[in-house]
Amino acid sequence: MGGSEPKCATEKEEELAAPPPLMAGRLSGIQLVDSPILLFVLFHKALRLELAELHSVAVAALESGSHGLDLILNLRRRFQFLRLVYKYHCAAEDEVIFPALDIHTKNVACTYSLEHKSIDDLFDSIFHCLNIFVEEEENVSKPFQELVPCISTIQIIICQHMLKEEEQVFPLLIKQFSPKEQSSLVWQFMCSVPVMLLEDFLPWMTSFLSPDELVDALRCIKEVVPKEKLLQEVVISWLDNKNQPSFWTYTNIGKEVQCPDGPSNLKDILRVYTSKSFSGEKWQWKKASSIQTTVGRNPVDNIHFWHGAIRKDLKETLEELYQIRSSNNFSTLASVVVQLKFFADILIFYSNALDKIFHPLLNELAQGCSSPLYERYPNGSQIEGLQRLLYSKSQDGIPLCNFVEKLYRELELFVMGISKHLVFLETEVFPFISKNCSQEMQQWLLYTSLLMMPLGLLKCAIIWFSSHLTEDESNCLLYYIKQGGHLASNSFASLLYEWVRIGYSGKTSLEKFRKDLQEIFHSRTSFLSEQIKEDSGFACLKLDMQPCNRSNPGLVELKSVVQAKNCVSNYLSSGPNTTEKHDTLYSSEINLRIFFPQTLQILSPFSKFPAENSDGSSLFNLEPRPIDHIFFFHKALKKDLEYLVFVSAKLAENIRFLVDFNRRFHLVQFLYQIHSDSEDEIAFPALEAKGKVQNISHSYTIDHKLEAEHFNRISLILDEMSELHVSVSSVGVDTQDQKMVKYHQLCVKLHAMCKSMHKILCDHVHREEIELWPLFRECFSTEEQEKIIGCMLGRTRAEILQEMIPWLMASLTPEEQHAMMSLWRKATKNTMFDDWLGEWWEGIKRYNIAKVEEESNPPPWIADPLEVISKYLLKENFNDKEGILCDKGVDLPQKDSTGSIIQPYGNLKVNYKEKVLNGGRNDYRHPDCTKVSGEVDKKRCNEIADVADHVDKSAQLVQVSQKFRHQEHLLTLNQEELEAAIRRVYRDSTLDPQKRSYIIQNLLMSRWIVTQQKSHSKVTVSSNQEEIWGQCPSYRDPLKLTFGCKHYKRNCKLLAACCNQLYTCRRCHDDAADHSMDRKATSKMMCMKCLIIQPISPACSTASCNNLSMAKYYCRICKLFDDEREIYHCPYCNLCRVGKGLGIDYFHCMNCNACMSQSLSVHICREKCFEDNCPICHEYIFTSSSPVKALPCGHLMHSTCFQDYTCTHYTCPICSKSLGDMQVYFGMLDALLAEEKLPDEYSGQTQVILCNDCEKRGTTSFHWLYHKCSYCGSYNTRLL
Repeated sequence: MGGSEPKCATEKEEELAAPPPLMAGRLSGIQLVDSPILLFVLFHKALRLELAELHSVAVAALESGSHGLDLILNLRRRFQFLRLVYKYHCAAEDEVIFPALDIHTKNVACTYSLEHKSIDDLFDSIFHCLNIFVEEEENVSKPFQELVPCISTIQIIICQHMLKEEEQVFPLLIKQFSPKEQSSLVWQFMCSVPVMLLEDFLPWMTSFLSPDELVDALRCIKEVVPKEKLLQEVVISWLDNKNQPSFWTYTNIGKEVQCPDGPSNLKDILRVYTSKSFSGEKWQWKKASSIQTTVGRNPVDNIHFWHGAIRKDLKETLEELYQIRSSNNFSTLASVVVQLKFFADILIFYSNALDKIFHPLLNELAQGCSSPLYERYPNGSQIEGLQRLLYSKSQDGIPLCNFVEKLYRELELFVMGISKHLVFLETEVFPFISKNCSQEMQQWLLYTSLLMMPLGLLKCAIIWFSSHLTEDESNCLLYYIKQGGHLASNSFASLLYEWVRIGYSGKTSLEKFRKDLQEIFHSRTSFLSEQIKEDSGFACLKLDMQPCNRSNPGLVELKSVVQAKNCVSNYLSSGPNTTEKHDTLYSSEINLRIFFPQTLQILSPFSKFPAENSDGSSLFNLEPRPIDHIFFFHKALKKDLEYLVFVSAKLAENIRFLVDFNRRFHLVQFLYQIHSDSEDEIAFPALEAKGKVQNISHSYTIDHKLEAEHFNRISLILDEMSELHVSVSSVGVDTQDQKMVKYHQLCVKLHAMCKSMHKILCDHVHREEIELWPLFRECFSTEEQEKIIGCMLGRTRAEILQEMIPWLMASLTPEEQHAMMSLWRKATKNTMFDDWLGEWWEGIKRYNIAKVEEESNPPPWIADPLEVISKYLLKENFNDKEGILCDKGVDLPQKDSTGSIIQPYGNLKVNYKEKVLNGGRNDYRHPDCTKVSGEVDKKRCNEIADVADHVDKSAQLVQVSQKFRHQEHLLTLNQEELEAAIRRVYRDSTLDPQKRSYIIQNLLMSRWIVTQQKSHSKVTVSSNQEEIWGQCPSYRDPLKLTFGCKHYKRNCKLLAACCNQLYTCRRCHDDAADHSMDRKATSKMMCMKCLIIQPISPACSTASCNNLSMAKYYCRICKLFDDEREIYHCPYCNLCRVGKGLGIDYFHCMNCNACMSQSLSVHICREKCFEDNCPICHEYIFTSSSPVKALPCGHLMHSTCFQDYTCTHYTCPICSKSLGDMQVYFGMLDALLAEEKLPDEYSGQTQVILCNDCEKRGTTSFHWLYHKCSYCGSYNTRLL
């Protein structure tokens, strides 16, 4: 810009901002004339190219080091213009486009309104950097390095936002609105933009178009503009203006642009107006006298007529409001409110013109002479207070009488203040200007003041104003309009001339004008008239927007669709006459959003979200719910993004950070992709399935796709930087310098993209937290939330969780960590998730408190099973008569002759030894140790300790001997002895039922227990031997010499911990041994190539094998090797399963506690249904390797068992329900019974039956075999 032709982004920036074709994606093939709403897409294209060029200019200046003041001022002017244009664009969408769309398609526009709020802050960061440059002309290299990332961030975020609108919003607008309705929306936007901005905006936008696109745009704009010749000529003249836009003609911004009393955004907007009007231009005035005209007036004197019209109508409105208050007749209240809104709009722009045009002029004229003290009125707070009252939407409802009383008092004070200020202007300011300024300057002041008003408001204001004029006054005004034609285009002067003539000629009376105004404002005030019809007395001022049917108040719909399409425009479907009548509509709310955004927070067509004004931490103050898992992830994500931004700024200084940055970035990228997929596939569909908030999540799904692309672009830069880092050390000095320059350029680009990614994701999760996740708390119960989180976790592989859990916990406070673990445990309560965590994560020990509290403590009497049952094996240990156990293996304490207690021999190790070594700290003291002291005492105590150790060892040998005898006895136990022992247990009156059941169970399993213990004892003996059984290779394919067995292909054998023998796999061990192998107890393996036994690992540790891999797949938890199949470890089963993995071809159902195929995402869920035996073969299904068949009733059996079973049965062996659709079979039975004739004695009898399929009780005709259910027609019944 700045005099040159618009340029596209350079090759270097094509990756960063690759602007799509004008009509791409879902908009491709649509003609602009057929869809006028796509004029906004033309603006999108212009904005993309302008941002790309600004970024290119900033990057080039940074690399060359040439960033002078002229460049800074040029960038600032262009960004000021962009900010102003984009702000009006957003306001038009929020106040015109989105409310119209929300009538037809709910829950789409609210997300984009939230995005508009976050984008405006980005301009502040750019202006902050630019202002530093202007204030500090020296050493601006560092601020310029900060400017480039800021420009990059705003470029990426705005382009992403516009791309989303083109993909979702504009196709919906084209679908829901006719071309005529679309034209009205576009024209309402154009009429709401100040003329000063519009005459620069249109040629700027069309300057980026190709010749063909420009032709289509001109045709479309001609269709949008009403068929009024002068109006058409004005708009075409703006489009044909090839001169450089005036916003870029000035190189100096004076101090007068500051506006400390107004809102910050108002300062920025008016600074642009002021720069256009005054900066760099010398004032021309004449101090002698004004040049008199034929009409005998100065141009500035016409403002007195303007003041008179304002005074007159405000006074009449105040009187009318007083009559309403006195009579309680509210029939004209809606008209009064509309007039006041109109006057408020006029006074806003008039006040701006005085503040930004006349006031700087007074300062300029005051050099060397005295000038009147300028006072600004109405100030922001006064006009804002009136606006809030006029657009009042009290949620509790305000009685109309109270509303009128409050409005009257506010207006009375306002009128008094404005009247006083108008007198001051007429007596002090305007005479001073008239005396010191030429007529040309006065005309310029008037024209510039008019150009600050929006086109629609300007027409209404001129017609209203001219209707108050006398013939002389109107002729004077027309004369100065004609004389000032050279200051504006002739067509625009002619248009103003025509509007004045219409107002004065009486074509529009004041009454008719007020009626037209009311229709223009109808979309915001219709609630008043409807309310008054209901109750002309003490009615209630209700909202013109009511909550949706959904529970969340964050999204609303317009009341009664605001008379259908009247909210869009009052002339959309009313015929050509109405179209001509309202050909210059404007949206008052657009300018209200520009000048008073705080006021509009309560006036927005979308009411506020509950969490919008609260920080993220307040969300955690609520009672913990399962869905809070999402907030915890967001917190960790934002913390890591801040770290990436910080480190990316250091990469240029210290290249050693690159490796850690690369690892951390790819971890964040990977985890965020998993998180996004979980939201898109599980959380969002679950929310929209509720039916109340459809379409609300589609924008976030698009965000996920665009964010993934942004991650990929950063990844490509990192790859290039890594290649440079590796190659720098292997090249010459000259080449090395070139590569380092390239490396530093990539560092700048990487830092900019990291900052933009941080902003994009932080805004994204913020919108989710204030818009979506409160809906989850309200729409879903705790159980439903647990199910959603369970589904998300059930699609997450073990490898991902091993990365995510420590990463997540590192970002949380201790309280949040415990809350997180509690949420996970509740969601996975039916699974082995805790066991899996304990296998690999040391941090689980910090969170075991909650787990222990949930689990019941084991009974204190559970000990060694053999020790418990041994007391009941020998008959002499039991008093059969009294039913009391007499344990001769434990001696009772006895007293010696001195009365001291003598401990039994078997318990000496617990009491005697411990008390001796404790040096008399216990109550019991050895008599010899208490009589000595010093060295003698120590010697005696040591001797006694040695004796105690000897006695202890002897006692242990006796116990081992007794235990061995018990084991031998159990192995030779016959059936009669076993039954006798069980009877003794039943006769023992000291046992409670639970302990009695435990002892009997161990008696029945005693042989198996002894066998297991003996096998473990053999391990100790054989472990000292040099040669171990099985220390030789085994082959899966002997001909090809492929290592393995019939179960697995692998290059190692496992050393069974239970029997100290080598087996290729645990299944080979179980087939050969009489006991099962504990896979997790395995700690050693043997490489079948070198035959060396070594600690278990994925590769051989011997040098001769050269790190030979034992198998393609290795699980260090299950100690499983396999070189053939695709296997994954499920963290919820805590077992290895055959398949590609969770989230790929399987998922884990937390309720069923089973891994299931993705095709079974919808299934009958039964709690822990897999933790049961097959009803046919009785094999434990959970650990079975055979395929499982899910029956329609929810029960399970092996697929092979199902095939064999269904050859002779058609009902479930557990619940007896039918295994499929049996209608054909039941039809055959109907035909069979129809041909069968019962004996006469049975023909009238009935039987009571219960249907196994529908579970209903009923009666049926007598039959000795078949009984049909009268409800469902099933023969799967049974007699009662």
